[in-house]
Amino acid sequence: MPSFDAVSEVDLQEVRNATDQANREVGTRFDFKGSDAQYSLDGDSVTLNAQSEFQLEQMMDILQLKLVKRSVDIGCLDIGKVETANNRARQSGTIRQGIDTDTARKIVKDIKAAKLKVQAQIQGEQVRVTGKKRDDLQEVIALLKKGEYGLPLQFTNFRD
Repeated sequence: MPSFDAVSEVDLQEVRNATDQANREVGTRFDFKGSDAQYSLDGDSVTLNAQSEFQLEQMMDILQLKLVKRSVDIGCLDIGKVETANNRARQSGTIRQGIDTDTARKIVKDIKAAKLKVQAQIQGEQVRVTGKKRDDLQEVIALLKKGEYGLPLQFTNFRD
């Protein structure tokens, strides 16, 4: 019976590479000279440190550009609020991985509402879709690509 998994995963090695590239660019840019601006990556959390909120905005743009160049969907980046204290500004962003339960329920509900001859079930942080025909599964993939779920979806483990 054909099946596939809908997942939301990010290659953390690519995130690390993008963060390192962004650090190098901030170190060489003229408008950041002497400002001690830097990125730090701790697990799935990226922290931006700079002197002003304006510099943080520029740093976030640089980071997003580097992530896109490394084929990481920036929809997975959950950006926090800016914190300012003692002539320093800090902002953190979290890399979201996996599909949370509420989003998975919404995905299953949308699949069932489409009235296709497939079954969808939640398995941890992914949704497994099975059906008798490969065409039905491809219709489900097209349906999920159109949907807005607040996180990027990838379709893996496609079996015939």
